[in-house]
Amino acid sequence: DVQVDDVVIVKPGEKIPVDGEVVEGRTSVDESMLTGESMPIEKNPGSKVAGATLNKTGSIKFRAEKVGKDTALAQIVRLVEEAQGSKAPIARLADIVAGYFTWGVIGVALATVVVWSLNGTVFGASLPGGTFIFALTAAITVLIIACPCALGLATPTAIMVGTGKGAEHGILIKDAQALENFRKIDFVVLDKTGTLTEGKPRVTDIITFNGNKEDEVLRIAASAERKSEHPLAEAIVNEAKERKLDLLEVADFNAIPGHGIEISLNQSKIFLGNEKLMDNRKIDLKMAKKEAIRLANEGKTPMFIAKDKILMGIISVADVLKDTSQEAIKELHKLKIRVAMLTGDNKRTSEAIARTVGIDRVLAEVLPEDKSKEVKKLQAEGYVVAMVGDGINDAPALMQSDVGVAIGAGTDVAMESAKIVLMRSDLLDVVKAYKLSSATLRNI
Repeated sequence: DVQVDDVVIVKPGEKIPVDGEVVEGRTSVDESMLTGESMPIEKNPGSKVAGATLNKTGSIKFRAEKVGKDTALAQIVRLVEEAQGSKAPIARLADIVAGYFTWGVIGVALATVVVWSLNGTVFGASLPGGTFIFALTAAITVLIIACPCALGLATPTAIMVGTGKGAEHGILIKDAQALENFRKIDFVVLDKTGTLTEGKPRVTDIITFNGNKEDEVLRIAASAERKSEHPLAEAIVNEAKERKLDLLEVADFNAIPGHGIEISLNQSKIFLGNEKLMDNRKIDLKMAKKEAIRLANEGKTPMFIAKDKILMGIISVADVLKDTSQEAIKELHKLKIRVAMLTGDNKRTSEAIARTVGIDRVLAEVLPEDKSKEVKKLQAEGYVVAMVGDGINDAPALMQSDVGVAIGAGTDVAMESAKIVLMRSDLLDVVKAYKLSSATLRNI
């Protein structure tokens, strides 16, 4: 049996046994049984692979990370079983109606026996031994014809088919209530990084001030961001690696949610983050304002770096929109569903992206702990809200929303907090989930 941290060799045509990360080799993997994606997915060192998917072209070595009941496939099976075993509110209503209906039918059957027994004749004809046998036959006929079996069976059957069809297309619905409620959604809130965008930002511009050199600014920024897990931090570190810059040892790393980071370097304080961080540290940004506005209007995220109280430069980072984001938003609009973007990014950058894809409302510069409050505000306006996100910081908002939707490529915390998981990380699947919910309820 494969154990966690084992290195497994998989040859072309073989199935990948467990979940893990490729450490050697390149290949394409058929993940259709897991995500519904018909095209094989390219895998390189560092790529994630899932158990039960088919290795197509190359031989690879991968390190096992999840085995047994922890694999993606095992979790999908568990989620589908739980969803099919759960009851939607409409199913509970059907059970209640069936319960009253059953007693009503029994009452009608008893009344049938009494009426025919007291009548004495059957359509004017006297029967040998009286009418009791005929009355009993009539009562049994009433019970058979009016039995509410279909009423009790139709709802769970429709839910079972709906959740099963969703799983076939890479849409995991955790419970029947989410399947029923999704058709009521009239406002979808989208996280930006990793949901609307690829989540793989890159450095686009480095602008220096006060006599600092570009590579030195980048080297200090990358040294500071090396300990951060934010996608923007990864972009800065990757840019420094591409330029083959030697990183520095830093101390006192402090991440400030929604603002940036601060570190100690050679008895100086380095600040790297957004305008809020610079304002809080009383760092003068007058000379950088014009450039920051220009970058933001181009849809880039400007990050300021300062040493003590002196501005060193701006590093701008841009994230590419997913291919299907614009199309998904158009489809949601056709369904009369409004769309908002919820992000901690600055307002100008967010509005530039929103204009590109046609988003109705921009909720920008929102701190991670305030995301759920923004969802609550929309609910207070009377909207039924679906939140779509992928990060740990999206979890409270996913829980607050009427239906939380997690992107399959996101964190485990986000997927645990959501009621629906999109395994293909494709926003068009939000539209498919809505149509699936509507079709299932129409059948019921």
